[in-house]
Amino acid sequence: MEECAIKKIFETMEGHLNERQQRLLTAAVADALGYGGISTLSRITGMSRTTITSGRKELEDSEELYTGKVRKKGGGRKKITDKDQTLMNDLESLIEPVTRGDPESPLRWSCKSTRKLAGELNNTDHNVSHVTVATLLSELGYSLQGNKKTIEGASHPDQNAQFEYINRMTQEYQQKGQPVISVDTKKKELVGNFKNGGRELRPKGDPEKVLVHDFKIKELGKVNPYGIYDIAHNHGWVNVGTDNDTAAFAVESIRRWWNSMGQTVYPEAEKLLITADSGGSNGYRIRLWKTELQKLADETGLEISVCHFPPGTSKWNKIEHRLFAFITQNWRGKPLVSHEVIVNLISATTTKKACKLNANWTETHIPKELRYLMR
Repeated sequence: MEECAIKKIFETMEGHLNERQQRLLTAAVADALGYGGISTLSRITGMSRTTITSGRKELEDSEELYTGKVRKKGGGRKKITDKDQTLMNDLESLIEPVTRGDPESPLRWSCKSTRKLAGELNNTDHNVSHVTVATLLSELGYSLQGNKKTIEGASHPDQNAQFEYINRMTQEYQQKGQPVISVDTKKKELVGNFKNGGRELRPKGDPEKVLVHDFKIKELGKVNPYGIYDIAHNHGWVNVGTDNDTAAFAVESIRRWWNSMGQTVYPEAEKLLITADSGGSNGYRIRLWKTELQKLADETGLEISVCHFPPGTSKWNKIEHRLFAFITQNWRGKPLVSHEVIVNLISATTTKKACKLNANWTETHIPKELRYLMR
């Protein structure tokens, strides 16, 4: 049989035979060729002489002819953990040095990347690559994870009663058709061609070019988005201003919401309930906040009540996760180059629950004679 014919046979059968069947077929053809058959088949197929010889032995042994398995029991390359019995323990000791290993571990205060872990293991008489380390970590149940905010810290024993009171007040107001709003100030933002966190789709290799530094541009300054969220109607309203985040600005934002949206939605309103954080411009200790709210009550004729969330529980304020989170998502990766861009990005924000969102640009300033009330 010519070599080209043999090569054609094996090319045709490639993909149709498993490892054991290829080995047996090669051994059978080598036997048919006679002397020098093993060397010839090894050259044509690329299979080693040892493998072809093993195939011949399987053909000669009737018990080995049919086993239902491709390899013998225990065949194939041994796992690295079978050859290196201490590898897993040493790897876990590097990852969790305090609980499982030596507190003086060389990686105690270092970023534990797979390359660093592999390098440290190799320094302690192991022979492992960073790819193998990644595989072993997966087998151990490890994965890359960030910090998770779950520890509440110290809380007042009456904290739950405070939440129940806020919930009860909210339900009472809503049942009577009275407005309930959640208010807060979003993070201050620099105005200008600055880097904004996040990514957006653009042509490959053509990212948005922004300034290297983050120094405030005097002519543009910073903006303070103060949000008002109507819980019952799922409406949002954001007042964007250049003034400092003060109680005067906060109440002015509520005033503008009421004049532009609130009184239209609640024409028969007699009361207004505000839920807010316990600190910041609308904190419970700020005298200016109370003074300005009294002025607003006198102007509108509304009986205004405020429920403050306990310290450290601002995330339960509905405006945080029903409004501000979606604004941040909407303008991710977009430089906030002007006041108009900021207002448009906020106004264009949508949520899964179809929250209606409006934004307003304003410039307000606190009279100097009122500044002493800010503390």
